[in-house]
This record gives sequence, C-alpha cells and structure tokens, in this order.
Amino acid sequence: MRTRLLFVRHGDSHHQQAGVIGGPKGCRGLTDTGRAQATHLASRITAEIGTGKAAIYSSPLPRAVETAAAIATASGLPVAQDCGLCTWHTPSEADGLTHAEFSRRLGVEGGGIHRPFQEGNETWAELVTRISRAIIDLAHRHRGESVVLVGHAETVEVSFNALGLLPVYRSFDLKVSPASITEWVTDQDPTQWPPPRWTLIRYNEKTFTG
Repeated sequence: MRTRLLFVRHGDSHHQQAGVIGGPKGCRGLTDTGRAQATHLASRITAEIGTGKAAIYSSPLPRAVETAAAIATASGLPVAQDCGLCTWHTPSEADGLTHAEFSRRLGVEGGGIHRPFQEGNETWAELVTRISRAIIDLAHRHRGESVVLVGHAETVEVSFNALGLLPVYRSFDLKVSPASITEWVTDQDPTQWPPPRWTLIRYNEKTFTG
C-alpha cells in the first residue's frame, strides 16, 4: 500500500504582485504567468499520477482554485475544496490590506507561536494544527492512493510538521516557489499508531520558470 501526497503551491498570483493579504476578497486569482505555470504543472501532474486511483483537493481561495482547475481539466479528475488547506485565516477587515497596513492597524504586542501578531489572526500553532489535521484526514481517506493538495506556501511548510513530525516551531526557514511540487510517500498504513514513516521524495521542485 503506497500513499502518495503531492503538495502544489498555487501559481503566481495578483495578490503576490500587489503585496496584499489575499483572503476571499483580496485574492484576484492568477496572473498570466500563473496561468501558464498552472497549465504546465497540470500536464506534469497528470502524467505522473497516470491511471491509478487519485484525488485532487484545493484551498477555496481563488488562486488555488484556478491552479487546481487546470490540473482537473488535464486529468479528468474532480476537485474538492478543503478550507483546512488554506493559508492564514486572517480577519475579514485585513483582506486586501498590505502587510504593513495590516500590522499597523491590527498589530498586537507579544506575538509568537501561541499568541497572534495581529488582532483576530490565527497563531502559528493554530495554523499548524489546522493544516496538519487536513493533511492527515486526507491521507486517511485516500490511503493507497495519490492525492494532489493544491494550497499555499504554508500548506507545504506544515507538511513537515504533519508528516515529518517536526515541532511546531522550526529552527530553519523553507522557501516554497509558485507552482512547485513537494512529494511525500509512505508504504505503511496512514491510519496506524504509532504514526507511519513518511519519505520526502522531493521538495520545491519547480515545473515552469517562464
């Protein structure tokens, strides 16, 4: 039984280019470059998953939805949305603000792992727990299959907590490029206890640089 999780960060997006908080309203989807990245990525993913049992899940934010839609069109597989794969759950009043303005308006003192840096925002520990739960739930649901998880830089980062069992706070940073692939696999049962051993096959593999 091999369970294969393919983590995909969305393609280049308008919110990235504008440097704003990209929540449900602030996210305007992919740029032209992002759409080209998604199309190229879709062909790559489709060839890799082949005809075996597979599923696609996406964060509900437009930039991830667009990226997942390209993969679904190429592969013929449906997409289900899972908010557990989202980036930060920021307060609605922050949506569309620059990061500097978000901190100026809603910043709080003493932010850290278990305390938010902005009023109404998630803590890092809350984000790690939420995304980890989504990842493990999907691995349980699709044991023995391939799963494409289309999300954000944080989705990929938290895979190291959920599958690599790293502590909540890492002593190093991770760079996650747009439209990149990170792959984890296990030949053990994802539902077993103690947790299965996962293998990181590749990290931040770029599929398109145009």
